[in-house]
Amino acid sequence: MNENTPQQLVMRHVIAALVTNEPGVLAHVAGMFAARGFNIDSLVVGRTENPELSRMTIVVTGDSAVLEQVRKQLQKLVPVVKVVDYQDAAYVERDLMLVQVSSKGVGGDADKREEIASLAQLFRARVVDVATDQIMIEVAGSEEKLEALLKLIEPYGIVELARTGIIAMRRGNASPFRKVAMARAAAAESGAGGGVDAADLPPG
Repeated sequence: MNENTPQQLVMRHVIAALVTNEPGVLAHVAGMFAARGFNIDSLVVGRTENPELSRMTIVVTGDSAVLEQVRKQLQKLVPVVKVVDYQDAAYVERDLMLVQVSSKGVGGDADKREEIASLAQLFRARVVDVATDQIMIEVAGSEEKLEALLKLIEPYGIVELARTGIIAMRRGNASPFRKVAMARAAAAESGAGGGVDAADLPPG
């Protein structure tokens, strides 16, 4: 390859989309990704403060061209109200994990519950269930935090693991979109204008 040839930087992207709260939307969005060969690292959907809208948080890995295609294809879908990429924004992300760990260790020798619980405390995780030979830990945080904890408890023997996937939200509430929404809401309350248009509400 020519050294002067520009290379697209492959990055992890967190995208949020507000979608109408109706049956089949998740399948519709997931089908779009599958049909176009986009690889989804994580896809989470849940309710918002507006009962008519749900929030999808999607994590994809790719270069800027892939990201642009994902955004364009999402915006074409009828149930999608708004799409926001958090790449250039300050945001908070969280992943929730439940992990069942063997308290007897791989060799089945002495009880290791206190050791495992001490490791969990270092990551601000908590023990939510204890059995004679297993201990269940709950932890929330970034992917890096969860992966670091997993690396430490793996030698004890992981029996079962479940993760929710990434959810994310923009820091603060002073974005231009949010200011417009707040102004419209205030006008509606005073009778000076119509209600808030959901299209003006960013997911974050």
